[in-house]
Amino acid sequence: MGDTKEQRILHHVLQHAEPGNAESVLEAIDTYCEQKEWAMNVGKKKGKIVDAVIQEHQPSVLLELGAYCGYSAVRMARLLSPGARLLTIEINPDFAAVTQRMVDFAGVQDKVTLVVGASQDIIPQLKKKYDVDTLDMVFLDHWKDRYLPDTLLLEECGLLRKGTVLLADNVICPGAPDFLAHVRGSSRFECTHYQSFLEYRQVVDGLEKAIYKGPGSEAGP
Repeated sequence: MGDTKEQRILHHVLQHAEPGNAESVLEAIDTYCEQKEWAMNVGKKKGKIVDAVIQEHQPSVLLELGAYCGYSAVRMARLLSPGARLLTIEINPDFAAVTQRMVDFAGVQDKVTLVVGASQDIIPQLKKKYDVDTLDMVFLDHWKDRYLPDTLLLEECGLLRKGTVLLADNVICPGAPDFLAHVRGSSRFECTHYQSFLEYRQVVDGLEKAIYKGPGSEAGP
């Protein structure tokens, strides 16, 4: 173990965190990424914003696009109510393998279903194959040029309901301008921006929360 950065992060967690303790897993990842190698986790500062959104909206069915090493999956799953579930889609099988180990070690595996594949292939399967009616929340943290097409696909597939929360990371750095233009310019979404910093760096970044108001909202007041 230790051939890739992601495996080194996992190894650090296995060595320094406490099994079944999600908080200690997050702390170990943050410590490693602050002191040894930068990695594209949501991180501690933006993580607190994610925590607040989860606690405010209390989703029962949550979709994550982009698992990477499992940091955000562990972070979100630890706050979910009993019976709630998180589906996380990761296109890279190596990252997915690390995520599964991380989720298992943190003790949140009963709340997390990891799906390996491309978001545009998996999203249309969510209703039939993964027993999803509609989503309460979506956390977007994958390829930034997929934010807008996947948002449109989620709507097209009938997975958004009135009140579904989209929370998008890295909308400033590296940025997702077409996604921001779409949700901010559409009366179907009510948007809130949370300014923060790029994970483990003093570089301005931000998260965008967009609450879906329903397909007929364009004609509303």
